[in-house]
Amino acid sequence: MSGRRVQRTLEPAVLRWARERAGLDAETVAVKVGVRPDRVVEWERSGRISVSQADRLAHHTRTPVGYLYLRRPPRDDLPIPDFRAADDAPGRPSPELLETVHLMARRQSWMREDLIEDGADPLPFVGCCRDSTLAEAAAAMRKHLDLEAGWAARRSTWTDALRHLREHVEARGVLVAFNGVVGNNTHRKLDRTEFQGFALIDRYAPLIFVNGADFKAAQMFTLAHELAHVFVGAAGVSNLDAARSPSHDTERFCNGAAAEFLVPGEELSAYWRQVGTLAESLQAAARRFKVSVLVAARRTLDLGLVDRGEFLRFYDDYRRQAESGPDEKAGGNFWNSQNVRVGRRFAAAVRRAVLEGRLSCREAYSLTGLRGDTFDKFMLSLDPAS
Repeated sequence: MSGRRVQRTLEPAVLRWARERAGLDAETVAVKVGVRPDRVVEWERSGRISVSQADRLAHHTRTPVGYLYLRRPPRDDLPIPDFRAADDAPGRPSPELLETVHLMARRQSWMREDLIEDGADPLPFVGCCRDSTLAEAAAAMRKHLDLEAGWAARRSTWTDALRHLREHVEARGVLVAFNGVVGNNTHRKLDRTEFQGFALIDRYAPLIFVNGADFKAAQMFTLAHELAHVFVGAAGVSNLDAARSPSHDTERFCNGAAAEFLVPGEELSAYWRQVGTLAESLQAAARRFKVSVLVAARRTLDLGLVDRGEFLRFYDDYRRQAESGPDEKAGGNFWNSQNVRVGRRFAAAVRRAVLEGRLSCREAYSLTGLRGDTFDKFMLSLDPAS
């Protein structure tokens, strides 16, 4: 008996769903599971598969093993509006995106309950711009974040400006997380071409997630865009493209509000002087406002400072050059990385709850993705005043 494989007959459509959901072809699955490609084809025809092979299939397709035993493929929808496509048929969300959204939703739910139990008031700015103009929304964002005029130009680098904005957003009660992987699993990277960020709306604990695998300069606009989602009170997953106007009204508004927030039209119009090539002038504008060159280019187009033909020629050239990868490599101090991945505001709340005995270490491990000594050292690395 010990040499026999226990066989099961599972639903072929579910086995096929698991493979396709992970974006893998039969040959790739065969290599990962350790069988011939024709065996994978046979599983998806007959459903006959050994228990050990089903376990390996679940592991390599990032599928909860119990799902493989269902009678039909489960619905694998995002729990929030999906604004990733220009039309009404965005691609199937990857397991990495789905798990990230669900993990952030768990964090938000815990934070909401913790704040309510502590007697916190709801945040006044969540949804305050539902009926605002773009200029009014951008002004409200600056006012509530207490950002002075020209704040980005005063920062020497994109990283400094992004940190400054993130800190102001968190200080006003918004949970912010930047991450390029699922939790702390460096083997499960997020795809910057699939999504750039999302917002989860709550009056007590709104949450913004920014895909840390994206360009640093692009992350600035994503943070502002998702912040606009908070101010209009509309959750959603975004995939932003400077050359394309979103088909969704919410996305169009959030794009416009974020652009006016980061690159005020009057300030750019007064500053804009095309000296040298268009690319050189756009680089100068991008450095001043600490946004990507594509955002600067789109802003000049929308303000009529360049014509559409100039913009499209620049856009095509820039995208070809940018395909080599993000402009800044991941790295740096591990504990600083956790501050960004977990979010300083959320981490501080978890630490207080653990110290006060309101949250077990096991629950804290689950919420932060950190365990044992790693969790303890991270908690000690936090500023006690946070």
